[in-house]
Amino acid sequence: MSVAVLGTGSWGTTFAQVIADAGHDVVMWGRNSRVVNDIVQRHANPGYLPGLDLSPRITASTDLAAVVDGVEGIVLAVPAQSLDENLSAWPRLTAPVLSLMKGIERGTHRRMSEVLQQHLDREQIAVLSGPNLAREIAERQPCASVVAAHEQAVADRFAELSAAPYFRVYTSTDVVGVEIGGAGKNVIALACGIAAGVGLGDNTKATLITRGLSEVTRLAVALGADAATLSGLAGMGDLVATCASPLSRNARFGAALGRGLSVGQAQIEVGQTAEGVATAGAMLELAQEHGVEVPITAAVVEVIMGRATIDQVITALLSRPRRAE
Repeated sequence: MSVAVLGTGSWGTTFAQVIADAGHDVVMWGRNSRVVNDIVQRHANPGYLPGLDLSPRITASTDLAAVVDGVEGIVLAVPAQSLDENLSAWPRLTAPVLSLMKGIERGTHRRMSEVLQQHLDREQIAVLSGPNLAREIAERQPCASVVAAHEQAVADRFAELSAAPYFRVYTSTDVVGVEIGGAGKNVIALACGIAAGVGLGDNTKATLITRGLSEVTRLAVALGADAATLSGLAGMGDLVATCASPLSRNARFGAALGRGLSVGQAQIEVGQTAEGVATAGAMLELAQEHGVEVPITAAVVEVIMGRATIDQVITALLSRPRRAE
């Protein structure tokens, strides 16, 4: 089959490689002509995945209409906060769409599938999450993820499209759980990074991961998700990988904040989008709308907004009233 991947960053390029290794032809779309030319002429994307060769089954173009014409599936790998703007400017997408984006839209508090539903038929939308550190997958290290869609047939289609020898895909119809797990883990990873940046160790990290999973699960369930989804690849799996790995952009961004850098300075150091920075405030507001306590998320927002120091939020977290786990 032929598949379009919209977005030429590290995750979009990696997923294009997965689809190619699953035996399908891929055409990528990107705005940056230099990146597109590298993919076409050098079979590489050195700006995002240095030292790795791409499959000859992958090509690319800056012409979006040509890229999506006649394909049997479309994969979206653009920054979460620009999705609505992109969809409004693009021609209408007619093939089934898989979202790789992990975020909650600022202002509206919409999940990515909800943004997509303003432009596409709900039955044509799928989402993917799991432990998805792009560099490791691009190196063809074994891993697994979950694709969720309201229609099982759509989830099955994208599971088949991405069934590379090293990439195992499970399916689900719990779109809410998969999306909240994927978005929430970025915020908790910021917290873990901040803790590491100030010199705290693995006990603190384990505490943040465990209690972070608890608050993300509470929010997901309040929105209608199945709690079991958050114990799987889209929840615990993605959370552990993103919080524990030095490849994690969100953990590295948090570590930069922990070392005393400003948000702007941390962005320069990391060099790529850390979706948790924008998602944190939206996730907090969404939780407040539904009466869900998310203290770690709230602490991250306080630090990002400059309303409290790291020492102050640590003290506030540790002094919360005692309760049964």
